[in-house]
Amino acid sequence: MQKSTISQIPYIDLKSQHASLKSELLSAIGGVIDDAYFILGEQVAEFEGKFAQLCGVDYAIGVNSGTDALIFALKALGIRSGDEVITAPNSFVASATCIRVLGAKPVFVDVGDDYNIDPSKIPAAITPKTKAIIPVHLTGRPCNMEAIVGIAQENGIAVVEDAAQAILAEYQGKPVGSWGTVGCFSLHPLKNLGTCGDGGMIVTNDAELSEKLKVMRNIGLRTRDDCVMWSHNSRLDTLQAAILLVKLRYLQQWTQQRRANADYYQTHLAGIPQIQIPPEREGEKCVYHTFVIQVERREELRQFLSNRGIGTAIHYPVPIHLSTAGKELGYAEGSFPVTEQQSRRILSLPIYPGLTVDQLEQVCENIKSFYQT
Repeated sequence: MQKSTISQIPYIDLKSQHASLKSELLSAIGGVIDDAYFILGEQVAEFEGKFAQLCGVDYAIGVNSGTDALIFALKALGIRSGDEVITAPNSFVASATCIRVLGAKPVFVDVGDDYNIDPSKIPAAITPKTKAIIPVHLTGRPCNMEAIVGIAQENGIAVVEDAAQAILAEYQGKPVGSWGTVGCFSLHPLKNLGTCGDGGMIVTNDAELSEKLKVMRNIGLRTRDDCVMWSHNSRLDTLQAAILLVKLRYLQQWTQQRRANADYYQTHLAGIPQIQIPPEREGEKCVYHTFVIQVERREELRQFLSNRGIGTAIHYPVPIHLSTAGKELGYAEGSFPVTEQQSRRILSLPIYPGLTVDQLEQVCENIKSFYQT
């Protein structure tokens, strides 16, 4: 087969995705404009119902971001100043921000080779102040939820799943978000199912908690004239819900494409000694929001690929405990050696649906070329 010349391969390509859906999206948006029901319109309830079904839970509550999903979930569970919540230090900062803005303290636990929190290290971090664990399904790879839920139940603490990157991921055949007390998802445009703005979802099987969250997201209003608690405004827009209903039709297909792209990388980058590829273990269904490898000479490789029109990213170069905001928590360099070592080696490759086999081949061949020179 004759190889084509190297073309620009961006790290992410939202323009192409939306170009292919433009007529459907405009029709959905037009319907909302015609109805003029912009706040908590029928599309919000419809999307919540379908999202709950997708996650295998009874209830889903739409909010205005994945960060607010986490904040509201913790607040609804009674997390407050002086409490401690265990999570991982290698995630996006929102995983810790949600704890800190409530006055509670993030307590970090190091991760394993799959980038997810290491369950074996959780018990040592539990104190009488521990009220919850936030496992983060980073990169779209499910955490070992069986172990985490078991530890939580033994200690009488809640589990709030940060599934921002992991819609449709499964552990032991059970969807992420359905394992814990509450599951939280981001609908940011870069996520596997993303809005054309911002949005988030909270899922649960607890009817009382669901009702509480619906009131909390709506400024504490139980009815239009009765405010029953102090809260703030965090409603999923009807326009965004209409857009998400369109995209939801394609989510399974997009997920299959991401998994196929990941399989290509796993096959064609295997055997390169300078690269470490996380395994997809038995019982895991990964959805590859990101495809993260660990590499030697990362910055040189990034520049090499960039010079050849191939985009990459790093998720995330600075662990939360070493960030400017995180320094107040009392950790230091060396506190979490696995996280810190990975942060110096991780590299995210293009994984989005729409990548061609030729483009995937170009990425792999250029990586091989870099390490062979």
